[in-house]
Amino acid sequence: MMPPGAQGRNFLLSMRRLSFNSGSTGEAAATLVRAALLALALCAACPAAARAGCFPVSDSAYVSLDSLVDKNARQALAAVASRLDASGGAGPAPDSRQLAVLYAVQADAYSILELDHEARAAAARGLALVNGPTDPLRLELLSTVALNIYTQEGIREAIGSIEAARAMQPEDSLRWLCLGITLGTLERRAGENALATRTLTRAYHDSETPARAEAHSEAAIELSSALRGVGDFAESLTLVREKIAWDEAHGDSLALSVSNYLEGEDLNAMRDFRGAIATFERARNISASLGDTQGIAFADMRICQGLVELGRYRAALPRCNSAIRVFTASNSTDVLKQTQEYLAEIDLQAGRPQQALGILDRVLDHAGTDMDANTVGIGYRTRAQAHAALHHYRRAYLDLAEYLRRYRAANLARRLRLQATVKERFLAEEEIARNAVLQHQLEVTRERATRQTQTLRWVAAAGTAGALVIALLSYILITNLRYRRQLVQLATEDNLTGMPNRGRTVQLATAALEAAAAQNRPLTIAIMDLDHFKTINDRCGHATGDHVLREFARVSRGSLRSADILGRWGGEEFLLILPDTTLDAALASVERLRVLALAIRVPCAGEEAPLRVTFSAGLATTADGARSLDEIIARADAALYEAKNEGRDLVRIDRESYQTASTGVRRALHLR
Repeated sequence: MMPPGAQGRNFLLSMRRLSFNSGSTGEAAATLVRAALLALALCAACPAAARAGCFPVSDSAYVSLDSLVDKNARQALAAVASRLDASGGAGPAPDSRQLAVLYAVQADAYSILELDHEARAAAARGLALVNGPTDPLRLELLSTVALNIYTQEGIREAIGSIEAARAMQPEDSLRWLCLGITLGTLERRAGENALATRTLTRAYHDSETPARAEAHSEAAIELSSALRGVGDFAESLTLVREKIAWDEAHGDSLALSVSNYLEGEDLNAMRDFRGAIATFERARNISASLGDTQGIAFADMRICQGLVELGRYRAALPRCNSAIRVFTASNSTDVLKQTQEYLAEIDLQAGRPQQALGILDRVLDHAGTDMDANTVGIGYRTRAQAHAALHHYRRAYLDLAEYLRRYRAANLARRLRLQATVKERFLAEEEIARNAVLQHQLEVTRERATRQTQTLRWVAAAGTAGALVIALLSYILITNLRYRRQLVQLATEDNLTGMPNRGRTVQLATAALEAAAAQNRPLTIAIMDLDHFKTINDRCGHATGDHVLREFARVSRGSLRSADILGRWGGEEFLLILPDTTLDAALASVERLRVLALAIRVPCAGEEAPLRVTFSAGLATTADGARSLDEIIARADAALYEAKNEGRDLVRIDRESYQTASTGVRRALHLR
């Protein structure tokens, strides 16, 4: 087994290369697909040699030593060093090709240990000893040099060398295909996701034969990374699961750990946090069996993130702390700060805003320049919430504005990348279809006859099996319907108020926003926060606070339309979605709720002056062009902070929505 330190570096190398830059029916379908892919991979592997590789080098020394690299990279380095030392002794000197083979194995081992400079140097020494533009050993060394470069200038030079080598190979040969995978990987690292997608899509399709199954799995995982970089997570997930099937079939534990981790990344991005947590747990278990402490830390970080998203803060805390210890020891600044963001969210939800603020000030000490651009915005959003909890409303507003600015910039860049990628994928698919059309025309008649014969056989079998399947499905559906309803209710309803919980509210709001955009109708969102709610809890007890929340939910539901959506957003915050509603009508609805809230009785023993129930609210609308749910909620949140900062018991409209407001709305706001 590889030493723990080496395994940790190997995990980081794999992650660096691959990400440079739930119903039961669905589960069953996924299981069947994976089983089919696994069977295909097993059959394709039957005639293969011990280690085929994308560039199959047949030299016996390479085959024996490079298989050792996968098991123990340091041991392989020692074996190569011993042979190189022997070559300088009194015995017969090895020829240049034998030396090149030793350097190729040495470069592979250095790559696994993430010693980029040493890997490039060893591969370069080997390249100087090998001639022949089609020699697999030379192409293996050339690719190793290219894939161990991480500077933008070096990557551009490597792209040129790979393109030149590829032009000398017969098109559609395995060598041409594998150099295409290397080229696509380099293009992705250079930030050319659209170009990389086209290159890798072609490689993925050209490798769809049993003889090229290993190259196909490599093309799948690289194409997955390119698509993940532009936000096409569903397609990325499908490709990652192909790679998982290959890794499972060939017992490649380290690669399987990385593939499972990437599957979890896609599920996270698709907000399937429960599925993501289960997948990260599988990746963590594999890393633990390999002694891979870095792999364990990465999995713990993502498990912590998923638990925070699900509101399971107590369970998330030890996972975050475990990851932070490893990242601190390895001086991994970016992922350390990302994990600390989740830790700050836990502190904030546990009523420790000052502690959360201290963490976030350290996380953002360089204004996010030492963090991934996709995660730094979360720090500003969480710090805004911490400032608001401490009544620092001006600072909260500034942080929220910075979060909104970064979100918009990232969202625009992502849309532009996705548009370019869709175009390149279309061109690649068109080219593939054009090349395949002649072969299709030659085979279509034979395939049609075969299909008709098979159809007749299946019809006969289906007639018998269909009745049994229908009966079984009916029994299962009837038996489980009641339990499904109960589970759905538990998963989507806030147990105190009976309102939709935060996750369900997001789903309903997203659907309402999409419908409003499709029909070009206005939609307004309000965030309402009960004023001085902590005072009610402190003076009258939490039971009274719960009573106030339930009463507010009850009277609010009675005054809203059936199409309106009111959900509990967290604590004493509520999110109100008003479809087909202008700012004028929305302001009237919120004002009506404020009057109803004043009538709520606060039972508080020993209090001479009864407490009043008031709330502050922030409104934002889609009428000014907002189309993203995150954007409109962030703007409503900013307006809420303004209302709080100006004395509470107020309704405020975000600045951009205010520009589209009617004279009546502006007059009403000025009167308050």
